[in-house]
Amino acid sequence: MTAVMIILKVLLVISSLFLILTILMHKGRGGGLSDMFGGGFSSTAGSSGVAERNLNRITIGTLAVWVVVIVALGILQKFV
Repeated sequence: MTAVMIILKVLLVISSLFLILTILMHKGRGGGLSDMFGGGFSSTAGSSGVAERNLNRITIGTLAVWVVVIVALGILQKFV
């Protein structure tokens, strides 16, 4: 059972980092921190609609993996 816990923890770290990366790659939707780091002037250099939709799908998929790993770790922690 410990090997499963180790695999899930490694998967949790990887999915957490990838989720942070994909969220930070999204285009800013107005004023705020995205403008502070240069997101405000890149309207022509932004991603296309297809790329933004694909990034949304990747982010949601990564979020689903992250949630499943969190729930699995919680269930295993309860029974071990």
